[in-house]
Amino acid sequence: MTLRWMYCSLLLMLPLTLVRSEPQAPVPDLSELLGYGRQSAADQRNWEGKFRAGVSTDRIRENMRRLSARPHHVGSPYDKDNAEWILSKFKEWGFDAKIETFYVLFPTPKVRLLEMLNPTPFRAGLQEPVIPGDPTTNQTAEQLPTYNAYSADGDVTAPLVYVNYGNREDYEQLDRLGISVKGAIVIARYGDDWRGIKPKIAAEHGAIGCIIYSDPKEDGYFEGDQYPAGAWRPRDGVQRGSVMGTEYPGDPLTPGVGATEHAKRLALKDAKTITKIPVLPISYADALPLLSALKGPVAPEAWRGALGITYHIGPGTTRVHLQVASNWDIKPIYDVIATLHGSQDADQWVIRGNHHDAWVNGADDPIAGQSALLEEARVLGELHREGWTPKRTIIYCAWDGEEPGLLGSVEWVETHLEELQKHAVTYINSDTNERGYLFPGGTQDLQNFISGVARDVQDPETHLSVYQRSHLFSIANAKNADERSDLRKRSDLVVTALGDGSDFTAFQDFAGISTLDLGFEGEDDGTQYHSVYDDFYYYTHFVDKDFVYGRALSQTAGTAMMRLADADWIPVDYAPQAQAIANYEAELEKLLKDKQDDFTERNLELKEGIFKATEDPRNPTLPPPAEIVPPFMNFAPMKNAIDVLKNSADRYSQALESLQAAGSPVISGPSLAAINADLLRISRLFLNQKGLPERPWFKNQIYAPGAYTGYGAKPIAAVREYMDQKKWREADAQVPQVAQVIDNAAAGIDKASQDIENAVRLSK
Repeated sequence: MTLRWMYCSLLLMLPLTLVRSEPQAPVPDLSELLGYGRQSAADQRNWEGKFRAGVSTDRIRENMRRLSARPHHVGSPYDKDNAEWILSKFKEWGFDAKIETFYVLFPTPKVRLLEMLNPTPFRAGLQEPVIPGDPTTNQTAEQLPTYNAYSADGDVTAPLVYVNYGNREDYEQLDRLGISVKGAIVIARYGDDWRGIKPKIAAEHGAIGCIIYSDPKEDGYFEGDQYPAGAWRPRDGVQRGSVMGTEYPGDPLTPGVGATEHAKRLALKDAKTITKIPVLPISYADALPLLSALKGPVAPEAWRGALGITYHIGPGTTRVHLQVASNWDIKPIYDVIATLHGSQDADQWVIRGNHHDAWVNGADDPIAGQSALLEEARVLGELHREGWTPKRTIIYCAWDGEEPGLLGSVEWVETHLEELQKHAVTYINSDTNERGYLFPGGTQDLQNFISGVARDVQDPETHLSVYQRSHLFSIANAKNADERSDLRKRSDLVVTALGDGSDFTAFQDFAGISTLDLGFEGEDDGTQYHSVYDDFYYYTHFVDKDFVYGRALSQTAGTAMMRLADADWIPVDYAPQAQAIANYEAELEKLLKDKQDDFTERNLELKEGIFKATEDPRNPTLPPPAEIVPPFMNFAPMKNAIDVLKNSADRYSQALESLQAAGSPVISGPSLAAINADLLRISRLFLNQKGLPERPWFKNQIYAPGAYTGYGAKPIAAVREYMDQKKWREADAQVPQVAQVIDNAAAGIDKASQDIENAVRLSK
């Protein structure tokens, strides 16, 4: 599900506050192993070296060849076959493995019709053609048709309106142009925001249907040669995908509880995450006749794609007929859960996951990540036979049902929530994997940890460390000299906040578990995302041809798993997290100030008549509406709580240095057990059991997706969402509640620091 090929460009758009170096407590020497005393570190490095040396590109290739050989969407025979094959491999490698089955709502299309009635009859093909030479594209009987899962059924005929990306700003522009979509069918291009936001916003503005197409400017010949001559989407290629609502992920009929066989289910009409209007994705070949027929105003320059036409908005005489109907079936999904039991701290779990289902053959998404995960597990099994046993329990998960809506991971977490909150140390996720750089996402308590891991893995093409290559990339792409200077001072990679879009979501946002999302990206030659062309032939010709970045992912994630599982104490550090949260709060204050200034200036310009005087009389637009200037918001409770959190994090970092110097076995077993028990609980303290306003499934008060961003993170969403909706008083009312959660986390960190200080003192 994760659109990993967009992440690199998104990283470059992050606010400066996310990457600036700020004063903080001394960071432990990353040449040492965070979480280890000096005696245990040497033995750990020996085992890790054996692990990385044992990872085989040939085996990763063969994993992909096998798993992507046939279409394997939810409910398909090969989806189950893959799950059973993965299970057999885990058992072969010495894991205690099983399949956990859940029963989820998974609609599949039975009617898809799009036709233009006026001014010229046209019927969309809605079919991706077979590519000669690409052997799996001819498996048409097994392929899911091009559709958007969880689209409402509907049969509508209406005028057509082009809405650019279909985000909220685009509809504001339409209002200024005097164009309404009420009673219309909209056509939006993929990009900018997650696809499920487009029908959501369209319905809120009165549209009765939504078409989403792939424009070649972002996803086709404008970027490079189209498949099979090149790697970019061909003219008939279509991006399938879920348009599930953002209220909660997982099975639409069992929010908050596991979708077991006999679970109580909502009626279909009561499922909030099914769209309000019918939605259908199409290729740019099918979009071209529709867009060519539109009249009305010429689209603004930023709205124009790369099709060889003048982009008009409509409406006019162009009328289309859209019909969508699905089979609304309950389907089984198969999560493979494989456990390697720990020797000393077996009741602490280090969890690793990647999904195995795909929209079609899914070589890149998700089999590139799943193939690397399986190779990690194989090598760990080999080490176990040679005498290595992790201190903590390692759990490997091959999720099913991620593509429709994170079904397998969400239902597993909901089912095992109490156990997870008692035992889970971290969750490490991957999804797609290509070439390029490591840009980790997750919770910043693991920022120093993953930076240390990245220093010990070699980039396969430049032979720099993975850390050094990503670090230098960030400097090279800095916006200005000051930012470059700040980045050069850093001794760690930036861990960016995660929103939604892959299987980390339930762990981080619902269960309060420290999380990392890992994968390589940024040097892709193109994409066949969610099409029939994302297959073994495509991947081995245009992506990671030799699977060297698959090996790098195995080495990175596998090293992280070993290091987390064997650490004397859980290798977290809270100074980067405290600084990140301070940055998120500063962004809220900046947003408020910017809105106050912008609205004050806009209202003044309206009063002065500037908009009326400067509009083109031959192409008039309405002036923007006057805005109520946002009132004062009291951020003091949150700022005060963050100051406390920073102090607590600084104290912990200093205690950590003392612990690192003393180390194990100098620190007694009972003392280490108490410290680890403290650390295990801290990430849960960022939860509020009431959840976010209007989205109670999302419990985490720091990390969450936006209701109108989908994949994208919206830190401190309880406040930010209301600010984005201009509900200033409601936003202000959330500040003290977020502050309380931050205070709770600070108190938890202080407890851990106190226990460390006591243990170090007793060891002397």
